[in-house]
Amino acid sequence: MQRRHLLSLAVTVSLAVSGSACKKKDDAGGAGAAGSGKAEAGEIVIGHYASMTGNTAHFGQDTDKAARLAADQLNAAGGVLGRKLKVVTFDTRGDGAEAANAVTRLIDVEKANAILGEVASSLSLQGGPIAQRRKIPMVSPSSTNPKVTQVGDYVFRVCYIDPFQGKVMATFARQTLKFDKVAILKDVKNDYSIGLADAFQKAFVAAGGTIAIEQSYSAGDTDFSAQLTAIKSSGAQGIWVPGYYAEVGAIARTAARLGVKVPLMGGDGWDAPELFTIGGEALNGSYFSNHFAPDQASPLAQKFVADFKAKYGQEPTGLGALGYDGVMVIADAIKRAGGTAPAGLRDALAATKDYEAVTGKITMDKDRNPEKSVVVLKIDGGKAKYESLVSP
Repeated sequence: MQRRHLLSLAVTVSLAVSGSACKKKDDAGGAGAAGSGKAEAGEIVIGHYASMTGNTAHFGQDTDKAARLAADQLNAAGGVLGRKLKVVTFDTRGDGAEAANAVTRLIDVEKANAILGEVASSLSLQGGPIAQRRKIPMVSPSSTNPKVTQVGDYVFRVCYIDPFQGKVMATFARQTLKFDKVAILKDVKNDYSIGLADAFQKAFVAAGGTIAIEQSYSAGDTDFSAQLTAIKSSGAQGIWVPGYYAEVGAIARTAARLGVKVPLMGGDGWDAPELFTIGGEALNGSYFSNHFAPDQASPLAQKFVADFKAKYGQEPTGLGALGYDGVMVIADAIKRAGGTAPAGLRDALAATKDYEAVTGKITMDKDRNPEKSVVVLKIDGGKAKYESLVSP
């Protein structure tokens, strides 16, 4: 997934200060670019880069909370290989240049042993090449664009990818909702939105459906009247909106105002409480794909939800669950690798098999993508509720 002010600077500075107090070296090669080869101990640093402020701030904040919950629980249980975990977070503000800068600082200044991030595919595609070049393992919690892990063998993810997510929703629209004609409304400046729109379109057409009309917008837009007016006259039975929650909520409101009475459909970029605050009742009857459903969660996921609510006083999103899984998968790989040497950690991450995670079992394929199931949720009464589960 992807994506401005004194507040963001304050967040970055405060997080950088909190993360710089106790820098330790790697136990077999260092977290920096060259690696000293000296045996080291001390804290294991997981560098997290995320949109803590800006238009997709909830993504970063929820992921960060869950990542810190995972670290706290691991530390309470004795740490990893007897070492404490520390999560150091830098704010990308939803900006590509900031994402690249954050990864560089996490490696050079904070001596991160592994990188967690980003949520947004566009930002992972900015930070990933740096982690790859510096040979520090990076795990994206929820960037679904296939290009993210194609950067190189040090880049992983713990979420499914867009071709599968798009195909699931196209099949759902065709077989379950019985739609013959669907409109597409995508964000043309967002790698996540473009990739998911393409995946849906290919699968829907292959299943015998027709794309009635294709319209576009750009992140930050607030007026969608022209696009929705065109869609209204196209005869579309549903609208595929693979965007982020802020724009999706506004699109739903505008659709209701213009009398566009067909369901909206989307992907995991919808997953934030602000979606319902912005869209309100206009979202009822819409569907989106996600990584897990709290109302149909496994015992492990139920415990995560309960622990998250106890610590933060709110329910986690699927993206938060993936942040938790990301830290846990890194910790599991460190244990199996016997340390944090970059090459060994990379190999252990690549060998991850049947790891029991909050969002389901994780087995890395040859492209460092996990084989995961997709949950389809339906919005009703201002809440997203479990509709169906689709396995790979």
